[in-house]
Amino acid sequence: MSESGSEFILTISCPDTVGIVFAVSGFLAERNCNIFDSAQFGDRSSGLFFLRVHFARGEGAPDQVALEAAFAETVGRPFRMTWKLHDATRRQRVLIMVSKFGHCLNDLLYRYRIGYLPIEIPAIVSNHRDFYQLAAWHNVPFHYLPVTPDTKAQQEERLWEIVEQEKIDLVVLARYMQVLSPGLCDKLAGRAINIHHSFLPSFRGAKPYQQAHDRGVKLIGATAHYVTAGLDEGPIIEQEVERVDHSMTGEDFVAIGRDIENVVLARAVKYHVEHRVLLNGNKTVVFR
Repeated sequence: MSESGSEFILTISCPDTVGIVFAVSGFLAERNCNIFDSAQFGDRSSGLFFLRVHFARGEGAPDQVALEAAFAETVGRPFRMTWKLHDATRRQRVLIMVSKFGHCLNDLLYRYRIGYLPIEIPAIVSNHRDFYQLAAWHNVPFHYLPVTPDTKAQQEERLWEIVEQEKIDLVVLARYMQVLSPGLCDKLAGRAINIHHSFLPSFRGAKPYQQAHDRGVKLIGATAHYVTAGLDEGPIIEQEVERVDHSMTGEDFVAIGRDIENVVLARAVKYHVEHRVLLNGNKTVVFR
């Protein structure tokens, strides 16, 4: 286990130009910081450059506050960077929201329990009571916030209180079947992830997997994306598909779809908490 504050992840986006990697690596070398790994991408269409650097402070290296101040002055401002220095040893605090489909919740809790997801889960929020026993088994506080048209605003205020009280870094909508208000989406911009089924063609409304089966779809899949006010239109983090065929039933489609949703959501959460996802307009750059 690394000592807190000894390892960091630096994420950067800025206008693409000559010398960015040289400036960043030189800055770290001059301050006795050792780079473990780095990944970069120059987007020719947007003219932006993206960089993720995982490094450790060596003996006598400045602390995080001093590193941030020096980096802003000598590298960040000259290159017009949007950047952040993350403590790589700190586990992000994740709030999970769920309704009546519990497969993604159960999968996330299991991956958290075995250490696959380097997170803390201080709260589960639901508009139904179905999974309070599952939460209790994992020793996670369960908050029942039933939602009706009359209580929606009040319950969102309570949800935001929980986010602030628990110092939540990330909200995960693990098949939470309520649409968040535009105001709450704005508050959670870049730190709320949703999972939904995705097909070509797309099927909306009730029983999407049965609709896909009835239309003879050959591929089914799932998409994890950041939450925005546009329903299921936020920047995509991860997707996966599975081939299906005529011999399968609608129930088979549902079972396969749930498995895909589990995997895609877990990957998206892991990429986010490891600071591998950088926003690029309506898209994302994901350093896997």
